[in-house]
Formats: sequence, structure tokens, C-alpha cells
Amino acid sequence: MAAILRRFSKPYTTLPTSNPKIPNYVRRMSNMPEDTVYGGPKPQNPDERVTLTTLRKKHRKGEAITMVTAYDYPSAVHLDSAGIDIALVGDSASMVVHGHDTTLPITLEEMLMHCRAVARGAKRPLLVGDLAFGTYESSSQQAVDTAVRVLKEGGMDAIKLEGGAPSRISAAKHIVEAGIAVMGHVGLTPQAISVLGGFRPQGRNVLSAVKVVETALALQEAGCFSVVLECVPAPVAAAATSVLQIPTIGIGAGPFCSGQVLVYHDLLGMMQHPHHAKVTPKFCKQFAQIGEGINKALSDYKQEVENRSFPGVTYSPYKINPAEVDGFSKELQKMGLDKAAAAAAEAAEKFETGKNIQTS
Repeated sequence: MAAILRRFSKPYTTLPTSNPKIPNYVRRMSNMPEDTVYGGPKPQNPDERVTLTTLRKKHRKGEAITMVTAYDYPSAVHLDSAGIDIALVGDSASMVVHGHDTTLPITLEEMLMHCRAVARGAKRPLLVGDLAFGTYESSSQQAVDTAVRVLKEGGMDAIKLEGGAPSRISAAKHIVEAGIAVMGHVGLTPQAISVLGGFRPQGRNVLSAVKVVETALALQEAGCFSVVLECVPAPVAAAATSVLQIPTIGIGAGPFCSGQVLVYHDLLGMMQHPHHAKVTPKFCKQFAQIGEGINKALSDYKQEVENRSFPGVTYSPYKINPAEVDGFSKELQKMGLDKAAAAAAEAAEKFETGKNIQTS
């Protein structure tokens, strides 16, 4: 027995016990707690993390669920600090991050990069990653394979897929059966703009409205834990929400959903250029004008660099004492670099006296 224990003693620490003949071995993990499953850098305290259980409790109590998109570490940290329930790594990154006109061009590899960045920054929210267009439509097996990668390589807690065709319902069912939580998405499904004829609201006539409700019910039956309702009239969203036993997350679907989601850049008013103005939806409220602040900061920076008021003495913190400057100048002179020696001496004098810094 002692020989066996010695073979496996490296990853263990021996702690003292009441009986010195019986060692107490405690396993040491490399860098993750023992109960971590898929490796996102999230604390495992259930009181801190938002889980499906958290969402179900909120839904039963009638408490609104908040969801916002995130695409990188900074946005994820902001969502985390604000206490947002769900961080959606949306394929809308194709438009607001990569500058495309639609969500179609973004690849799985690009989505995984965004997922990993968000997973490093968001420690509290439930993390949901979109399945990119072209990565799950061919078969249920392809959908499962892609969903597995989003969890294992992207660090997500769940995935979201669009649409309500029988093949999509089947894909959702197979992904759930593979042990992966799925969020559905009905109404305006941006990946289907080819057949929808553009970014057009859905559910505006009887047949279309019934289809929204039927699709949401089918996704619930497939095992989805929630359904996004996008760009549908409020009465249609209210009907779907009332009949479902899982929460609905609205975006352009009125106030009767179980929760709401908006795109990070849209709600912050970050983007000011014509391309974004062209694709910013009517339903989006801008809760801030961050873009104006960004533009002003960049303009001020440009101006201060050009008039040489930045960085100045205040933002040049690294010092060298006069004796070292003198020795440095002499060494430069020995090297035949008289101009460099004079420049060093002049700069030191200006820093000493606090004069404005100008360069020739």
C-alpha cells in the first residue's frame, strides 16, 4: 500500500492526522477548482453564479430577466459588474464588431474567440453562445458537434439557435439530449433574412402570429430552457409568454415577455457612423451616448498630441537622477553623438524646471 501511495504522491499534500500511522492525502488541482466542469473562469459558488435554476426561480416569481450581448473581455466585465443575468455572445458580432451588413459571414472560429474572451470577463452571468450560420443546419449531428465546441472551447454554459423548422427543432432536441442547455429564437431570425426578405418583423398577420406561438411551444417541447422572441407585436409575445412554461426573452417584442435583451453597442449608443445608423433597430433605446464621449476623447487626444501638451511632465513618470543624466550625456559624447547628448541634457533640464516640452 505504501508503494502505491508513493506512486501517486506528487499531486497530493499530506496533512497531519490524529493517528500518525494513517496519512491524510488531499488532492491538489493545477489551477481550477475540483467541481469545475467546462472550464470557464467562473466561481462555483451557486449563490454568485446565475444558473438555469436561478432563471427558473426568477421566472416563477415573475421577476424580469436581463440579457445583454457581449463580445469581448471589457464588455463582459461591464455586464458582470452591472449584475446582468445572461451574457449572450451573439452572432450580431458579425455586424457590430466585424462591420458586416448581416450576421451570416461570421465563422465558428471567430465566435469561439469571442466566447473565450467573454468567459474570461463575466464571472456571474449565465453565458450563452450563438451557433453561427452554417455550423448546425446540415444535420443534428453537426449541430451537436458545434454546440459541444461552444461549451468546451468557448467556455459557454449554453447555446442559442435560431428558427423553428422541423430540422431546427430536431437539432435543439438532440443538443439537449447531449447534455447541453439550449435557448431557442423565433420571430425575426436574422440568419434567415434570405427567405424573410430582409430584417422584417414577424407575427403581423394571423398565420404568422400563430406560427410564432407554435414554434415557441415546439422549442419548449424539444427541451429549450428559454426562447427569444424578436420583432413580433406585443400581443403575440404576450400570448407566447402566457402559454409557455419557460421564460421568454423579448427584443422588439413589447413589455410582456419574461425578460429583455439588447445589443451592447446599441443600448450604450456607442456607434455613430453611417453603417451602424443603417442597421440600428427602431426598438432599441439608447441608455447612454457613449459613442459621443468616445469621439470627443479621441478628438481631445489628437489635439493634445498635436499641440504637444500630452504627455507632458505629468504623464512621464519615469525619472533619472541628474548624476546619471550627466554620465549618460558624457557617454553619448564619447560615441560622437553630441546632438543626442545635448537633447538628453535639455530634456532633463525641462523636466527639472517643469517647462513646456517641445521638440524640434
